[in-house]
Amino acid sequence: MTGATEGFSLAREAVTLVTYLVASVLFILGLKGLTKADTARRGMQYAAVGMLLAILGTLIKQEIVGYGWIAAGLVIGSIIGWPLGTQVPMTAMPQRVAISHMFGALAATLVGVAEYHSHMLSGETIARPIMAALGFEVLFGALTVTGSFVAFGKLQELKWVPGRPVTYKGQNLVNALVFASAVAMFLYLIWRPDAQTVFYAMVAVALVIGASLVLPIGGGDMPVVISLLNSYAGLAASATGFAIDNSLLIIAGALDGASGFILSIIMSKAMNRSFANVLFGAFGAPVAQTGTAIQGEMKEISVEDAAMQLAYAQRVIVVPGYGLAVAQAQQVVRELAHEVERRGGEVKYAIHPVAGRMPGHMNVLLAEANIAYEKLQEMEEINPDFPTTDVAVVIGANDVVNPAARKDKSSPIYGMPILDVDRAKSIFVLKRGKGKGFAGIENELFFDDKTRMLYGDAKATLSRLVSEMKQV
Repeated sequence: MTGATEGFSLAREAVTLVTYLVASVLFILGLKGLTKADTARRGMQYAAVGMLLAILGTLIKQEIVGYGWIAAGLVIGSIIGWPLGTQVPMTAMPQRVAISHMFGALAATLVGVAEYHSHMLSGETIARPIMAALGFEVLFGALTVTGSFVAFGKLQELKWVPGRPVTYKGQNLVNALVFASAVAMFLYLIWRPDAQTVFYAMVAVALVIGASLVLPIGGGDMPVVISLLNSYAGLAASATGFAIDNSLLIIAGALDGASGFILSIIMSKAMNRSFANVLFGAFGAPVAQTGTAIQGEMKEISVEDAAMQLAYAQRVIVVPGYGLAVAQAQQVVRELAHEVERRGGEVKYAIHPVAGRMPGHMNVLLAEANIAYEKLQEMEEINPDFPTTDVAVVIGANDVVNPAARKDKSSPIYGMPILDVDRAKSIFVLKRGKGKGFAGIENELFFDDKTRMLYGDAKATLSRLVSEMKQV
């Protein structure tokens, strides 16, 4: 009987290891699929199946007890997760990602605290390598919890979480000292794992660190911050795997941590910014008026005249920005493109690496309108086409099309790679009003002699353009 029980246990362990292996492969394939627009949906499906296998493999582990609580957690998680995945609009995707990171980091932190508490209750001595993993897990997990929540609050524009950077004199020094104290407590715990007061104090300090790191950062840099927080959450999950001896958590956490860090680098490069500048530069605060004063004025154009010009244009490039997402105008953009193409014209879409606040945001938004993937072109690919473009239509984009980034060394965004919209033969800009972008500076493009402004809600303006074009 004992032999049969042991055989059954070994079989269950083997099944768990196999499901973990398959899940790990699916996670890697999922990440690979997300690198291209036409395989992104398949990549998400791979990752979802991998997560399902990971859950099933974990549930049959011999150490799992209390299936009633697990079932309750699955039900509650599904109730929360389903509306988050299906009802949240694309314009709120950055804050949805932030709150998801918060939940993931909270889970890792609670597991770490529970594991530590369990060892203390049983009187077991925690080996120093395990204590190092537990300490790292709760340190990065806790700071990610509050950091993600503050990022969510800024993007959601909660009244009690200011969207502007919150700064004060000596802030970076204070933050550095607080973080140093947390690291000191972490190192002390490795030496004295039984110092419970120090452990819980470290958790509390880490929660403070998370909020204090994100409060000085403005909305313009939130995509990089969220990506970096994603990396921290992944590192915390990986440390959890070491602490509880779970190989899948180690692999999945490492993938999450590495991909989040790489994405942060890509976005920083796309904005010509360094991590230090993003985290400590308080970008997004009101800036002083620097650079060459812009001469001239913005020139409006009527919808009728714009429609006439578009109707006879042979080459059109649409530049979507966050304003398009807010107006939910992707369907009308497709109708506009159809009117141009019906007359023999060609329409492409220029995608900036950080357009729409998050990488991939515009790709997904336009894919919802059944716009072909091959028409969505990245910045490096489409910039050479602007000089031969009859009309460039800018919808709600601002800083990513500002020529000052290319030629004005005194501009706060100088050196940031931009879409070369100003080199098109004619430019239409759809904006709700005369406001400035995240960088808080005037856009030289809007004052260009080739540029004409169309003010108002993007969806309503585009609908009128389509109606007028049908009559040409």
